[in-house]
Order: sequence, then structure tokens, then C-alpha cells
Amino acid sequence: MNRVFLSIGPITIYWYSFLILLAFALGYFLTYRECKKEKMSLTFLSDYFFYLVPIVILGARIYYVIFEWSNYVNDPLSIVAIWEGGLAIHGGLIAGILFTLYYTKKHHVSVIKLLDMVSPVVILGQAIGRWGNFFNGEAYGPEVLRSVLEGYHLPTFVIDGMYIGGTYYHPTFFYESIACLIGFILILWIRSRKKVHLGVSSSLYFCIYGATRFFIEALRQDSLMLGGLKVAQLVSVLMVLVGLAWLNFAIRSDKYYHRKEIVYE
Repeated sequence: MNRVFLSIGPITIYWYSFLILLAFALGYFLTYRECKKEKMSLTFLSDYFFYLVPIVILGARIYYVIFEWSNYVNDPLSIVAIWEGGLAIHGGLIAGILFTLYYTKKHHVSVIKLLDMVSPVVILGQAIGRWGNFFNGEAYGPEVLRSVLEGYHLPTFVIDGMYIGGTYYHPTFFYESIACLIGFILILWIRSRKKVHLGVSSSLYFCIYGATRFFIEALRQDSLMLGGLKVAQLVSVLMVLVGLAWLNFAIRSDKYYHRKEIVYE
């Protein structure tokens, strides 16, 4: 599988980097459309994304390097080579949430309201970003016969791409991408209701992605480990528990998603 998206002279752009940037760009575009439609502050959104993108990427990289430190201890400079892969979604989420907490507090904006706004684009971005793993030949599952993959009616190019080192593997990146896309559609559908409790969209994101990642991670052959446990599964369980508690609180509250509330101060 060719990892290079575009090469012009000394400039090389990899699929992994391109798809990550595409996910952020699409996320900004969709959130921008909603803000504009609802007459919310575009300055607030632009400034938020300006800082959010590098912080999320940095958090995802630091998280990955921590659990794979043995691969970098003898070559610290390789830590900056993010185009080769090695961004952990959970690390990016933690960094993004912490920054969102800080940013909304600074500008006196409801953090739950903002998380509700970005939750569908986050899961869509994850659906897109997973394809970067495909081009890097990572995030795959156990060995499998080609006939089994063909029986799943997977695209031929996906099956061919899962032929790594003379063996076919389950395309767990593809399973997760499809699950995230379904989650995106579901959250959008929930948000389209006339009366939606504040916090429902973001809590659904935690539940959907947490459950999805837990089961798919069980198949992964290249998971980050903590002792004998898969880190992503531990974090996914926590995400589901937080999501369920958050959803229960949101439904029991009398706060609803009100438009035209975000302002920039």
C-alpha cells in the first residue's frame, strides 16, 4: 500500500497526515455551518479550532509515545515523525476535553453546549482518520482467510490492503470507521429533534465510541498495552460509564439545547 498521498519535489505529503488534516477541516466546516446558521460567534469558533488542532495532535502523540516509549528511547527525534503513524485517539480526546474545559471557562461559555456541538464532527473525524491506518498498514486484527473477507462483501481494495507480509488480516480500521460513521448519523438524528436535552449528544458520543472501541480493540493485534491489559479497552470502559452517567443526568435535568447561546467575550 502506497503511504504517499502527494509528492512534489522535496515535499512529500502522506495519506496519514492528509486524512487527519481533512478530518479537522471537515469538522471545522460542519461546525462553522451550524454556527453561521444559528447566528453564533464565528470568531469564537475560529479561535477555538486554531488552538484545538495542534493541542489534540500533541496530546495524541504524547499518549502514544508514553505507552510505546521503548520504541523511541534510542531515537528521540523520531517522536516528531507523526506522518509515520502513532497518534492515539484517546490521548487526543483527553487533550481536547481539557482544552475545551479551559477555553469555555475563560470565555464564559457552556462547556456542555460546546461539546454537544462538536461531538458529531469528532466521531466523523475518527471515521475519516482511521483510513490513515489503512495506508500505513496498521490497526489490523487477527489473521483471516481471504475468502472470509470476501464473504463479508468488503471492498476489494480493502481486502488487498490487508494482505500484509504474506498474510490477510481483519481490517479493524474499516470496522471502526463504519461504526463511527453510523454513530455520526445517529447523533445528528438525535440533535435534529425539536427538543433535545443539553448534554445528550456528547454523552451519546462517549457511549457509542467507547462501546465501539472496546469490542474492536479486542481484535487489534497492535494495541497499546499496560501490563497484560489493552489500554484502549480500559479507557473505553471508562468512557461508557461516564457517558451513561452523563446521559442519565442530562435526561433528568430540565436543561435543553437552546440555539443562539454561545457568545465570544
